[in-house]
Amino acid sequence: MKKALTPTQGTAAVSEPWREALRTFDADLQRRGSAERTRKAYGTDAAELASWATANGLLPDQVDYKVLRRWAARLSQRGAAPRTMARKLASIRSLFRSLLEHGVVASNPADLIPAPKLPQTLPKTLKPDDVARLLEKIPASTPLEQRDRALFELAYSSGLRAEELVDLDVTSINFDQEQVRVEGKGAKTRFVPTGEPALRSIATYLERARPALTGGEPETALFVSKSGRRLSTSDVRRRLRVWARHASTQTGVHPHALRHSFATHLLEGGADLRAIQEMLGHASISTTQVYTRVESARLRAAYAKSHPRA
Repeated sequence: MKKALTPTQGTAAVSEPWREALRTFDADLQRRGSAERTRKAYGTDAAELASWATANGLLPDQVDYKVLRRWAARLSQRGAAPRTMARKLASIRSLFRSLLEHGVVASNPADLIPAPKLPQTLPKTLKPDDVARLLEKIPASTPLEQRDRALFELAYSSGLRAEELVDLDVTSINFDQEQVRVEGKGAKTRFVPTGEPALRSIATYLERARPALTGGEPETALFVSKSGRRLSTSDVRRRLRVWARHASTQTGVHPHALRHSFATHLLEGGADLRAIQEMLGHASISTTQVYTRVESARLRAAYAKSHPRA
């Protein structure tokens, strides 16, 4: 996989103390096993603050609560959306947490900055029939179609993130135990059950399609491109859009919609929330609880539509 940009790349007029702070921060993110996309986003946000602070003659240990309030106000004046503000604040909070651990600063000024209120949005899910139609519309007659059928059967069957799908190796699938070994966020390994339709599709792909795609060249990746290399997350999103259009499902279908559908359908079927949390790889149960709101919204809609006194 491509290495993420380091936080000091692409930034101008950043003082050496800030460059050292950014290097320290990036090293900590790597040590914690942060996803490369997270590293890049956090590094970019931290470098933006470093550039602004340098322009104002401020060193890392001179940034306090009032300084960060000025920085946040500047972002708001420039039209930063609440979600963007929340992400940047999370980045800066993580930056100063790292600097505090290394003794560069005496406290974390970002802890005092309140996070902006975000609109409560429910994750986008597909109905079971829509998922079935989407998967069944992938004909699986050519190597690429067989790969895509296996890819998206597994995405829905085990609720994997796009990053987790492309990181899988051939050895990640355990057919005997009907499960997949996943290297998730923070380099945490989990084992997730996999259904029979997904396992059948993967077996067909491994037997017939993958050898044709790799051309016999050594490659550890489970899912490979037509050139025999490991797929990227953009490949996964692009191919899902193609098949969603082909199946005439709702627009804007993305890999995370399959993950959300996986969790929602498990909850509707009576699965325990803690079990869903483990399968999704969520560090906190509060993250998983969003699916209870999805189910609650569905029940309220059914009530409003059907009850004579609703």
